[in-house]
Amino acid sequence: MFPWTGSEFGLKRRMKLAANGISLAAVFFFAFWVGPLLAADPSWEPLKERLVSDGLDRARVEALFAGDDLAFSPEIMARKMRALLEARLAVRKPGPAPGPKVMDRYLNPILLAGAYAFQREHDELFRKIEERYGVPGEVLTALMLVETRLGTQTGKYKAVTILANMALARDFALIRSHLGRTDLSPENEAWLAGRTEQKGNWAYVELKSLIAYADTNGLDPLTMPSSMYGAIGLCQFIPSSAVAYGRDGNGDGRVDLFDMTDALYSMAYFIKRHGWRDGLDREAQLKVIYRYNHSESYALTIMAVADKLRKTAEFFGN
Repeated sequence: MFPWTGSEFGLKRRMKLAANGISLAAVFFFAFWVGPLLAADPSWEPLKERLVSDGLDRARVEALFAGDDLAFSPEIMARKMRALLEARLAVRKPGPAPGPKVMDRYLNPILLAGAYAFQREHDELFRKIEERYGVPGEVLTALMLVETRLGTQTGKYKAVTILANMALARDFALIRSHLGRTDLSPENEAWLAGRTEQKGNWAYVELKSLIAYADTNGLDPLTMPSSMYGAIGLCQFIPSSAVAYGRDGNGDGRVDLFDMTDALYSMAYFIKRHGWRDGLDREAQLKVIYRYNHSESYALTIMAVADKLRKTAEFFGN
């Protein structure tokens, strides 16, 4: 593979080109210089310059945005802003707001049976992780169940596409016409502009972290699947968390969050660093889990699943 391009020339292809009198020098010139100029989306220029001005190597940045793998889509940010606006404008029912509660769909007996089987399958690995970080296997299994259905669903988007689009679209003018609203008050429009810039700046930081994480560990950011907000791996870390908390669990010299061992070690390290230790009461445990996903219902659900798994193991004497 040529660095960062995803292109390759097989032996038969080279022989055919030579037979037709086409020099490899000409091929390389087209692939590396002419090809990107023809295919690259010019919309990315402001973002590319911002990355370069922040210290990223220009050749690396040009290669990342070359070709048609990345195309600017204002709809990516507009969709997120529409959701935020709808929540802002929603009519709230009178009375106290509903409190957090366990998401019962994750207590489905079939899902719990699968989670228990997963925990048993990785029992030795969980023992090693708990010995090192003090985080029980049932907690990690619950996180894996809720985040990616035990590693089977890592997202239908591409991380670099999501984050690059959001980073470029911090300028509200780029998405204004894609909101599908003609009734925005000046107050709501100003609020949306501020939120768009805020989300765009967040995505820019995460895009830089994604590139750093991928380059450090020999991964291709262009093919990395993610959630709609750019969370990656079996553990669904945002890229800055991948850089800060990713751990090489299998000892191969790199952190690959799409590898189960690395992902579980990284999850445990994250939980440990955010305060998990023996003897925590329930309230303190929930506060730690809340740091993984800022939702009280999420934290309650993780602990409810972990309780079910622990009781199942006790029932079977494991």
